[in-house]
Amino acid sequence: MSSITIFTDGSSRGNPGPGGWGAVVVEDGVNVTEFGGAEKRTTNNRMELMAATKGILHTPKHADITVFTDSKYLINGITSWIKGWKNNGWITKTKDDVVNKDLWMELDAAVKERSVKWEYVGGHVGIIGNERCDHIATDFADNGKTTLYAGPISAYDLSNILDVSHDSAAMKTKKSSSSRSNAKAYSYVSSVGGAIHVDHSWAECEKRVKGVKGARYKKSLSIADEQKVIEEFEQLL
Repeated sequence: MSSITIFTDGSSRGNPGPGGWGAVVVEDGVNVTEFGGAEKRTTNNRMELMAATKGILHTPKHADITVFTDSKYLINGITSWIKGWKNNGWITKTKDDVVNKDLWMELDAAVKERSVKWEYVGGHVGIIGNERCDHIATDFADNGKTTLYAGPISAYDLSNILDVSHDSAAMKTKKSSSSRSNAKAYSYVSSVGGAIHVDHSWAECEKRVKGVKGARYKKSLSIADEQKVIEEFEQLL
């Protein structure tokens, strides 16, 4: 039985918009094959699904596969949500068809014939396989001309592709950014037409910046943070 590692990623420029997907398949730690494709009008979630589906379908049946992805939508869907969808005839609780039903059905059929383990990895934290798939996906989304590799891992530019350790600094930055985005706002600072404003609700700030070319805005978390944001914007005037 083959032991296969697959890295996948999807991208879209707009949601919907032009999109691309990328997959890197490593078989028995010896051979590497890259795959990629594009759709003119699609969504990020659809491209994530496409990457995993195409990657798995390019492996032998009954293979032992580990898929590394930064899409929780993909992992939750194939390991949990899909059971309810199938029981309900691919209809949601709101009586609508499951979004991306065609790809979910294709992926479901593919994993039935293989032993697949799903592993979540953070996106943009220096994991080599994830970064390469992101490059392939975004390049296809942008109508690029990425050269896809197929051959021995010894001749591959990323011969350490199976190293799934992350960049600690990048991970720390990402966690800090996520923590900030979820924190309660103290105020919203905006820079519009050379003037800096402070609003205490997003609704007020949104009215000020929406549709205004060159407008900047940022949430502050405290009075001290508000001052830092103001100083940051002042330097850009």
